[in-house]
Amino acid sequence: MTKDETGGRSAKDTHFAKLRRQHRDQKRERGEIPTPKDDRRRRNAENWTAPQIAPDQVFLYGIHTVRAALDNPARTIVKLSVTANATARLGLDDLAALPYPVETVQPSQLDKHLGPDAIHQGVMLETRPLPVRRLDALKESRMLLVLDQVTDPHNVGALMRSAVAFDAGAVITTMRHSPTESGVLAKSASGALELIPYIQITNLSDALEELHALGFQTIGLDSEGPAPLEQTLEGGRIALVLGSEGKGLRQKTRATCKALARLDMPGAIKSLNVSNAAAIAMYAARQHLAKA
Repeated sequence: MTKDETGGRSAKDTHFAKLRRQHRDQKRERGEIPTPKDDRRRRNAENWTAPQIAPDQVFLYGIHTVRAALDNPARTIVKLSVTANATARLGLDDLAALPYPVETVQPSQLDKHLGPDAIHQGVMLETRPLPVRRLDALKESRMLLVLDQVTDPHNVGALMRSAVAFDAGAVITTMRHSPTESGVLAKSASGALELIPYIQITNLSDALEELHALGFQTIGLDSEGPAPLEQTLEGGRIALVLGSEGKGLRQKTRATCKALARLDMPGAIKSLNVSNAAAIAMYAARQHLAKA
């Protein structure tokens, strides 16, 4: 058996070591195992600078996120960058037949663009932002989720997933102090961004008044609300309004809502993460609407 000239290992050992590395890299690419937080990766994160992104550019990543975007006819696709393994996971058989440019890349190339902490799973999609939606398009909706300056894109993405699960008509938030459409938001939503309108408005109080004119009962969730949510729900159209963690609803938002309500919790902890609170509130609202 011959030895290689560099490390004293046999050619067979080198071959199997290479196969093990490839297998491990593929599992990391699929998100099945974490990438070690070694010194090199930390240095890369510290040295990485985000590229300049134009206002009409959105970069999405992650298998579920990109698959949902590709399936969304409202999406304008600019370019798909994908590894060979991710190509198979996305179910793309003939890349040459796709109606948009496709580039086959290595995971390290995506790391350079998205940053070493992005779990891209071997795929990045450049798109245009989704079309702007307006409140008057929600006339047929029965339940809406309204956010008062919830700033964390991970929370907003989780809220979107819950909103889709409970068949809400839209997620409404402010333009300021709220996340815009981005890769982090879309990845946290895991495809939900493509399935529900994300409407950003200038003035939340004016938007609530517009919802009143459309027939919605707006209910602000407040830990000090005068009555439990179940006793506050009325009518056949509900808009649930939630504030940011810590600050909660702003005073003007509280004053504009038709009602304030609390989630009664018998345990020692009396507050929840905003996405958990929203899921419970939407479940209660959906139960009410089923009987209305």
